[in-house]
Amino acid sequence: MGQHYLSPLFSPRSVVVIGASNRPDSVGSVVFKNMLESGYQGKLYPVNPNHAEVYGQRAYTSIEAIGEPIDLAVIATKAATVPDIIEACGKHGVRAAVILSAGFSEAGAEGIALERAVVQNARRYGVRLIGPNCLGIMRPAIGLNATFSNGGAKAGNLALISQSGALCTAILDWAHPNDVGFSSIISMGATADVDFGEILDYLVSDPQTESILLYIEGIHHARSFMSALRAAARIKPVIVVKVGRHEAGSKAAFSHTGALVGSDDVFDAALRRAGVVRVNTIVQLFSAAKALSTRFRPTGNKLAIVTNGGGPGVMAIDHAADLGVAIAALGEDTLTQLSTGLPPTWSHGNPVDIIGDATAERYRHAVTSCMQDAEVDGVLVILTPQAMTRPLEVAQTVIEMAGKFNKPLIACWMGEVQVAESRLAFAKAKIPSFRTPEPAVEVFSFISAYYQNQKLLMQTPGPLSHHNEPDVEGARLLIESALAEHRTILNEMESKAILAAFHIPIASAMVARSPNEALLLAEELGLPVAMKINSPDITHKSDSGGIRLNLSNAQAVRGAYHEIIQSVQKNRPNARIDGVVIEPMVIKSNGRELMVGVTSDPVFGPVITFGAGGIMVEVLGDRAVGLPPLNSFLVGNMIRKTHISKLLGAFRHMPPIDMAALESVLLRVSEMVCELPWIKEMDINPLIVDEGGAYAVDARIVVDFPPSSASRYAHMAIHPYPAHLVTRWQLPDGTDLTIRPIRPEDAELEQVFVRGLSEESKYFRFMDSLQELSQSMLVRFTQIDYDREMALIAVLDLDGQEKELGVCRYITMPDGESCEFALVVADEWQHKGIGNKLMSTLFEVARAKGLKIMEGEVLAKNRSMLGLVGRLGFVVNTSEEDASIKRVVKQL
Repeated sequence: MGQHYLSPLFSPRSVVVIGASNRPDSVGSVVFKNMLESGYQGKLYPVNPNHAEVYGQRAYTSIEAIGEPIDLAVIATKAATVPDIIEACGKHGVRAAVILSAGFSEAGAEGIALERAVVQNARRYGVRLIGPNCLGIMRPAIGLNATFSNGGAKAGNLALISQSGALCTAILDWAHPNDVGFSSIISMGATADVDFGEILDYLVSDPQTESILLYIEGIHHARSFMSALRAAARIKPVIVVKVGRHEAGSKAAFSHTGALVGSDDVFDAALRRAGVVRVNTIVQLFSAAKALSTRFRPTGNKLAIVTNGGGPGVMAIDHAADLGVAIAALGEDTLTQLSTGLPPTWSHGNPVDIIGDATAERYRHAVTSCMQDAEVDGVLVILTPQAMTRPLEVAQTVIEMAGKFNKPLIACWMGEVQVAESRLAFAKAKIPSFRTPEPAVEVFSFISAYYQNQKLLMQTPGPLSHHNEPDVEGARLLIESALAEHRTILNEMESKAILAAFHIPIASAMVARSPNEALLLAEELGLPVAMKINSPDITHKSDSGGIRLNLSNAQAVRGAYHEIIQSVQKNRPNARIDGVVIEPMVIKSNGRELMVGVTSDPVFGPVITFGAGGIMVEVLGDRAVGLPPLNSFLVGNMIRKTHISKLLGAFRHMPPIDMAALESVLLRVSEMVCELPWIKEMDINPLIVDEGGAYAVDARIVVDFPPSSASRYAHMAIHPYPAHLVTRWQLPDGTDLTIRPIRPEDAELEQVFVRGLSEESKYFRFMDSLQELSQSMLVRFTQIDYDREMALIAVLDLDGQEKELGVCRYITMPDGESCEFALVVADEWQHKGIGNKLMSTLFEVARAKGLKIMEGEVLAKNRSMLGLVGRLGFVVNTSEEDASIKRVVKQL
């Protein structure tokens, strides 16, 4: 892969500061002075027609006057001048610019027009922009400080991306005394061009960056953000501060950035699904970054606490309960082992109180015993400086212990003067240490959240309907018929028909438009029945007096019809009424009333909700949210996050519900929102579930025309499994094969396939003497992001078991227009046309994604592959870096 297209921004060989000045405290003056003082080793040019020189450096009247190539332009002039400056930069060959100037989209209609002109000029010449209205960027390792902050930053391995320039300056001020260094600092400003997604793409492959910190106020492009965030989190820890957790904060954030904010619980669900950790404060941001940058990797959320003081241990326990951190239940063997080396008065439980006179050896024994317990996922060690305590000796012992285990170990040395040396020792050993128990517990909660969210990240739901296909076309026709009648709210009958098309069990229902018709239908369906008003304007039928239940005779049915109509006309005089729905009365003595819904978030699109149902749903506010597509793991995670989940098991006299039936409904709803972009809202309330199954009693669906897009799943933040790409194909000898996108559950299939390749085929594919795929490689190859890559496999069905015969894949390059490919076919199945078919199909998928170029590397010895790519229209050239490798390129 060639140089990243944002390299001129992050590794410029030459920088021009347009608006550089000698005027004290002006933005142009501070920026140019920062560049000089930071030790930037590239070529630096000030541009200001009113100055002959700036800080002793010759000043130029314009960028054209420089006469030398420029990689990066930093602009600190009035907003009105920026469009022409960007055009001049473009003509001069500049490929990146940082616009510090304010006065654009945040300044009203005139500023919006200026920003549009800037972006248009930039795109005309291929100039990529950071800003406007930003603090700038830093790359401390190369002395690049293109900001107007007061001072620079230490070089390190943390990258900070922030939508707030003011926050950047505060973080920088905090970082200096806390010895925190950065690989990059990027102030995004208004994000008129380069957004979070592109910056993340660069940092994923940046060798200087080990962890990524984000300060987010709002998101412009959810799909690219989620795709890049998930790609980054697979490789490097990502920690996020997302403001606007409450309504007032959301409004303030929107007015600041102009980006959409959306519902905070939806944003939280998106971050968890992306495998990142969310924190609430700047101190937590760096504490989490330090913890996740250590050599250990978390395995769970069960914490053991070792302390020489009972009070701090209880404080830690209390805060752990507040944060949902589990307190490890120590095993009997561990308790016995602890007793052999601790005084008889030790606590005999967790927290492990080893008494105030604890020596370093006592700490060693307690920490070792806890670390060896399989039920312990991490240990918090607390020390209070008492008369007989030797804090530094204990600290050195704990540091030694930390090196023997992979589990997280966190230190809390309370006090100040007596423990100062110990804190320095912990910092040098890169062990997180704190002054009080609460932040120490918080850091462990971030570590365990990272572990949990990484499991969510690895979920790539495959197709649900292997055998029981939904009637997508029928559901689509129902929706389009309603929209053709200028209706966006489906009636209950239509809504239930949509559910039935996706095999969600429904209560059969019919509409009566007179009392006698109600009686006839009730007799046909079977008494007792339930009766509900049929109106597109009424969501909560009971509030308008529009429901009558358990009607068991003819007189009651006819009377209920009159009562419902009269009550609704009185309570909702403007509501449209289209008769009364009659349906069998659902009587389930063990049933739990639940709610499954769909909302449309302004940022992330369709979101699935689950929680307690019935008439108290808004009051209880018991809901969990999840971004589709879902699978069983994600559905289970959603269910467990609600309070109602505690009532779904055996409860008093009631048996546990049919959990598989509930999960099936949620999975089917996920499939609905993937395949029906017209759905904007949906409520299944109540969904009654008992030991016998699930039953949708009432449903309401709101629809609208989806935005026009070439992409099938453009309405979703996370690309689902592309089931429409599954095709059947026959070899010339009549053998039937399936060509389909790879799925997460194909890991074993892929492993067996690679093991079966000859040594030569393995070497040609991986350019290495690989024997089999590591676990991380298996995850990387099978749990893919279909938005930015594709892997197609050819499989043969052998008595119900699939055998992989070949695989091809592409990965989109950061420019968004080109991709790299790879192909391998099992040795015994080569020369049968499988490689040709796989590549031809891959071309079609890449073209549909808007990709223009496909390229790859082929060993010069691999004559068979070179022959194939030649026949497929690739241009073959010898690599400039290695004569043994051929670069092959095809225009799509």
